[in-house]
Amino acid sequence: MPEPKLPQITGEELVKALQREGFEITRRKGSHVQVRKYVKGRKVTFPVPVHKGKTLKPGTLRGILRRADISVERLLELL
Repeated sequence: MPEPKLPQITGEELVKALQREGFEITRRKGSHVQVRKYVKGRKVTFPVPVHKGKTLKPGTLRGILRRADISVERLLELL
């Protein structure tokens, strides 16, 4: 079955979805939010760009989902 299409979401919406998945905000600096979670026994930390009203580029969103080990289907459930 083909993977569903990536949603067009803002960084703020993505941060909220990641928090529902168990990620915690470790810091905010400028227009980026650092999130962290232990995934499969290792600490995963990465920045999420949060630019007011701007949607994330597909490559950026896909990269974040890969680092977070979250599928597009799971992201759609979390939104």
